[in-house]
Parts: sequence; C-alpha cells; structure tokens
Amino acid sequence: MHEDAALLRTVSLSKQYPGVLALDQMDFDVRAGEVHVLFGENGAGKSTLISLLAGANTPSGGEIRMRGERVRFATVHDARQQGISAVFQEFSLIPTLSVAQNLSLGEEPQRGGLLSQAAVKQRASEMLADLGFEIDGEASVATLTRAQQQMVEIAKGLRGEVSVLILDEPTASLTGKEAIRLFELVERLKARGVGIIYISHRMQEISRIADRITVLRDGRKVTTVDASTVTPDQLIALMSGRVIEQIYPEIAHCPGDVVLDVQGLSSMNGVRDVSLTVKRGEVVGFAGLVGCGKSELFRAIFGLDPVKTGRIVFNGKPRVRAAVREMLDDGFFYLPPDRKGEGLVLDFTSRANMTLPLLNGPMRGWGGWLRRKLGKQLSAQAAQGVELVPRNLDKSVALLSGGNQQKVLFGKGMTREAALYVFDEPSVGVDVGTRSVLYQVIQRLCEEGAAVVVISSDLPEVLNLSHRLYVMRNGEIAGELGGDAIDEPAVLSLFFNSNE
Repeated sequence: MHEDAALLRTVSLSKQYPGVLALDQMDFDVRAGEVHVLFGENGAGKSTLISLLAGANTPSGGEIRMRGERVRFATVHDARQQGISAVFQEFSLIPTLSVAQNLSLGEEPQRGGLLSQAAVKQRASEMLADLGFEIDGEASVATLTRAQQQMVEIAKGLRGEVSVLILDEPTASLTGKEAIRLFELVERLKARGVGIIYISHRMQEISRIADRITVLRDGRKVTTVDASTVTPDQLIALMSGRVIEQIYPEIAHCPGDVVLDVQGLSSMNGVRDVSLTVKRGEVVGFAGLVGCGKSELFRAIFGLDPVKTGRIVFNGKPRVRAAVREMLDDGFFYLPPDRKGEGLVLDFTSRANMTLPLLNGPMRGWGGWLRRKLGKQLSAQAAQGVELVPRNLDKSVALLSGGNQQKVLFGKGMTREAALYVFDEPSVGVDVGTRSVLYQVIQRLCEEGAAVVVISSDLPEVLNLSHRLYVMRNGEIAGELGGDAIDEPAVLSLFFNSNE
C-alpha cells in the first residue's frame, strides 16, 4: 500500500514521561472508510497514542502525517482543524449547561454579532436526530444518565467536518439498543469515508465492526491483523503475551447462612417492593438494562440513598437506614461503578486508597495515632491478591491505567475482612487480562465463604459468574434464575417481557 493511501499515519511515534516510555516508536495508520481497532491491556499505550493523535498531548519523537503531509498539534483545537476528533472515556461536558449549549460550545452560532439561542437549539436538535439519540436538547447535562452523557459526547465529537473519529470505549455506558445505534452510525460514517480509530475490550463488538486490529503491549506495536482472519483467543494471546485458558473461572457453589435479607424494599431513587436474599459461599448476579434500578437497589441497601419502606437484615442485624460507616464496620463492602468519581481519591497513592477503609478501625492505635506499619503490610497483601505490581503502590492513582485503578478499587476491599462484597460493574473499561484477575478474586472470596453480589450490564459476565441471578426492570425484580436456568434467552425475556 502506498503511504499516501493512508488517511492518518504515525511514524516511529514515541512519548516519554519521567521514568516511563509510554509509547515506543509506534507505526500505525488508519484508512478512509475503515474501523481500525486498538487492542491491548490497560497501560499498553492505547490512550497515550490517541491523546497524541487528538492533540491532547505532544509526542517526544516521531511523526504524525495527515494525507501524507507531516502535521503538528499543539492543542485539541489544532487536531480538530485537521479533521481529527476524539471521544474520550472521560467526558468533557459542562454539567451546568444544557445539552444544546454543550454541543455548540466554542462554535456558537451568531446573528448580528449576538449569540443565537434559537440556532443553538436547532443545531442540537438536528444533530441528535441525525444520530438517532432521543435526548432533550434543553435538558441540563447534570440531569442526564451516564449513558445519555455518552451519547452527547459522541454527538459533540461529530461536529463539523470530521475525517478521523477516535472512539475510546464508547459503548461502556450504553445499553444494547443504544450500542446498536452506535454501530449503525459507525457504518454510515465509514460509507462517508471517515476513518475510525476504535478502542474496546469487548470481543463481540470488535468482531462486529473491526476491519483491522492493531495489538499493543507495553507501549509497543505487536502486530496489525485483518479482523476477519484472527480469533478472540489469538487476540488475547497477542495482547497479553500468554494464553489465558479461561476468562471465567468455575466457582464452587457452597451456599451457607443468609448474610443479606431484604424484604419489600422501596427507595427514594425508584426501587419498588424488592425482596432478595444473599448467602455465604455464593455469587448472586443482578442484571438489567441501564436504568432498571439494579445499582440504585444496592445504593439504598448500603445507605448511600434513602429508603422509604421495607426491611433490611444484614449479618443478623436490622439495618434499615443504617449509616454507611455502620455497614462498613459490619462487613459490607460496596464497590461503586464510577471508580474515579466515587471509588478512588485520585491524588492519593494506591496504598493510601487501599487503607482508607482501615482509618477508623485497625489502623487507629493508642491515642488515635495511625499504625502505618500495619497499613503498609495490609496494603502489600491486598496488592498481591489483586496482582497489582509493588511499584504501583506508592504511585498516585491518577497516574495508573484504568485496569490498575480497578485493581486498587478491588484492593480496598481486601485490606479488611468482609461478609458481603458487592461489585457494581466490576470490569467496566478494563482489558481481558485484568478481567481474568478480578474474576479470580471474586472466585477466591466466594470459595473462602464470603457472600458476593455482581451487578453488571455486561451480560456474559453475569451469566458466567452467577450461581443465582436476579433480573430487574423498572425498579422491580422481574425474575430470579438459578443454576442451569441461567441462560441468555431467559435473561433477555425478563429484560423485555411484561407478562411473565
């Protein structure tokens, strides 16, 4: 292929940070009208590469060429002027502004030298309709669900003349129906000649939309393959440098005493008359479409959101309207789905984050002094349990990859014993290798006698990990499945049917 046939190309592109070579002489290209997937473990260099292509960062060496001509981007605006637009995992929306205002931000239409609010609303309406996104352009971004914010971010990325569109885990917050709309949009963009760089860890969507796949490992390009000629197992082996025999472990099912008993629970956040039980030695899954109430249910049980009516018994104690600190002290560990917004203190080190649950407990010694030696010991043990390399323990969490941040979040639950672990979207935005590690942690906790709840929008995840599975719809339990009855058709039927 002649070099000029590439819409965008990098030649020996590198990025050096103090003590870290994040990207090492990367050769990469994307052609007009194709989807080129970047595939690799968290920390492999994918985010570094797209940050350089989008103008969010500057390279330490090498070249970026657009249609054969060398280009330099000092800012994201520079890249957009060349037709390169990126939709990152971290949203760039302003919560206090409306959807329409966000979609026109920096490119506001004017009439007679004044901002035209009517034109702002009209533009937003046309953009959202073209994409098939059912969102009110006048709604404040702060009132939108994460899935809706993701759709607004995608719409924002498609403003103007786009030649190269970068999508970083765009379906992570979308329902299946919304993801299908996104894939249809990708096909329309391909037909227009747009080159699409796509990052995803989800094998099903990679096989559906990819034309070529470039595998990265440790900041280097491993290879580029034709998507039609490679199997998922081959991709995993290329990504990790090893064969992962089984992503989902076989978890022994030895149910014991009931740890959590909830009866007739209704909450202020839309949960209605829910009853459930969770026992030691079992994994209980919660599935449902985005907005079905599965996360809201456990936020209410844990004490994060207010309860209206119902009964909660945890570890033998009535716990309706108990404070979060009481639930923690009783042995209830809750891992939130938004690790950056709710789960971690980004400016703290991994060690400091892992020991946060201990500050009012084991780490408080005589006179209130912190027992730092104990904290160091327990955090090291937790890091080993989640396969976080020791050198990352004293790094700021903000400097870690998404997969390592998720390991730190899991590690918070390993520094003190818990009777119940609730993992809400445990693998969102992490690679297959890290998923395997986290699933093994879940296996170990369950088989050691803890009760485990897995709340997930990833259907294969809950199908493969759960011993029992509750399906939620419209804030209610739509059904419960167990053992061999847990299969995709049964779960999907409960997702959508209203006449069980």
